[in-house]
Amino acid sequence: MSGDFEVAVVGAGVVGSGCALALARRGVAVALLEAEAEPGLQASGTNSGILHTGFDSAFGELETDLILRAASLRDPVLETLAVPVVRCGAEMAPRDTGDAASIAAIAANARGNGVAVALRDDGVLEVPGESVTDPVAYTLALCVAAQRHRARLFTGFGVTRIEHGRGSMRVTAASGEAVSARVVVNGAGIGAGAVARMLGDDSFDVYPRKGEFLVFDPPTDGILERILLPVPTPRTKGVLVFPTVDGRIVAGPTAVDLDRPDWSVRPEAREEILPKASRMHPPLADAEPVFAYAGLRPAGRAVNYVIARSRAEPALVNVAAIRSTGLTASLAIAERVVSLVAAAGVPMSSPEALAPGPPPAAEGEPWWRRSADRLAV
Repeated sequence: MSGDFEVAVVGAGVVGSGCALALARRGVAVALLEAEAEPGLQASGTNSGILHTGFDSAFGELETDLILRAASLRDPVLETLAVPVVRCGAEMAPRDTGDAASIAAIAANARGNGVAVALRDDGVLEVPGESVTDPVAYTLALCVAAQRHRARLFTGFGVTRIEHGRGSMRVTAASGEAVSARVVVNGAGIGAGAVARMLGDDSFDVYPRKGEFLVFDPPTDGILERILLPVPTPRTKGVLVFPTVDGRIVAGPTAVDLDRPDWSVRPEAREEILPKASRMHPPLADAEPVFAYAGLRPAGRAVNYVIARSRAEPALVNVAAIRSTGLTASLAIAERVVSLVAAAGVPMSSPEALAPGPPPAAEGEPWWRRSADRLAV
């Protein structure tokens, strides 16, 4: 047995790490359980890194409320934890018949959400608050900060069983290592449905939606100063083009629904991405990608942003079906989880001041290579 805790958080992605930090700052004894050898290797490590304003999010939905709330929480955390951010803004330009009406509707939606936008005379929508971070640095910064506030990280801890004990639950890994906790926070990404079913909760399921990206060195005549957004469709926000904190340009993602995890990049991904990307940023038309990677977003089956105590097991807090906006909303999700864990009977103190410190060094490789290199082996 590895120890007794008040809360076990399953999954050390950006959401799980944010939850662990928020709880640990309130004096809760937290075990952060990560199946991989390092935190942030799966969905969080392959996120685009874009920090959304919520300008195009549906009014009144939980996801939107949390994106908007996170905007008021994030800047002090980014500064205190020395997380890099490029405050470049974004623009959405009309390119096809009907786009002007769609963009006008998006502008109205943004104003309804209280997000500053500007609709130019040429029909281009400017969103000055959109920005880009390093998603790995952000995730690791939250994880390391949680440990500075006395949370304990367990890596290589793939949860295989959760059992009731005396006043607590025993969470066991494939290795036989186990921890006990009064409350389990299920932030297991694409594995969240399986974790919930270990405690008899089959109320939702999660499947992997693959998004493939192409990485480019910036063309000499094609410096990218802002995020370029396509006009979205009902199914997807489409292929976008954006700068990275390390000076590259990334185009993507695709959207491929899967039955099981597959981190490979399909041969046809290039043709699905490059024509659309080069239409938005013409210098890419003659550019050759220097790298390609895939991310798996935890998509819910007919559900989105499941953040609640389980009806099947009140000591289980599900944080599931958190799609790519989870990077943006992570601090607000953590704030909500704190209230749910408190409602489950875990005592808490007033939050400690966030302990400052930089995220760990990236070992000389850019964030967009890290997960691809490790998950491919």
